[in-house]
Amino acid sequence: MSEFARVLATLRQIRGLSPFFALDVGRPDGSWHDGEELLDGPALPDALDRIAARYRTSERRVAASLFFLSYTARLLSPVVAARAVDGVAPDVRPGNLWWRYVPEGLQVRLKDPLQGVDIAESLEPVVEAVHAITPVARGLLWGNAASSMAGALRTISRSGMATDCVALGEELFAGPPLKGTGEFIPFPGEVVFRRRSCCLYYRLDGGGTCGDCPLPAR
Repeated sequence: MSEFARVLATLRQIRGLSPFFALDVGRPDGSWHDGEELLDGPALPDALDRIAARYRTSERRVAASLFFLSYTARLLSPVVAARAVDGVAPDVRPGNLWWRYVPEGLQVRLKDPLQGVDIAESLEPVVEAVHAITPVARGLLWGNAASSMAGALRTISRSGMATDCVALGEELFAGPPLKGTGEFIPFPGEVVFRRRSCCLYYRLDGGGTCGDCPLPAR
């Protein structure tokens, strides 16, 4: 089986687990940005401005955190699901992506069904790009990635794979920069994760703390 066929087979399999893991492939219409535009140019700052306006916040770092939380949720969820089902994880580096920010939120898709690389390698250029244009801590962004990954594991665990999911999570978070972003808390039949940083959602009007937040509930 070719690399393309193996990745496509995995994407079909994980889509069947949950729509949460769906990741489309192929060139879209002209309203989408090339993934490389995340790293340079006006597209990313413009997206952060629109997020700030949508959520009525003057804090650019909050908008940056919300952007990256959506970005990692949409890309790392299928990557983690692929690892959980022993499939071939897709390549989610910027060079293999299309993306856009629309009124419904952030959307992403793959250019080609290629086999992926390490999660840290896939995300680091975008972490640095976001950090370069707004004063948001790198540790917070990596915490957002960890939160997205733990959320995917929680969804998968509800199919009866909780123990395996915790083991996979500990494996995925074993090295930097994900090491130390949080910890899995033993709980029968469930994946429970507590991160060590806060995504800043509580700073929005009407916002509160998330289920994995280290801050007291608000």
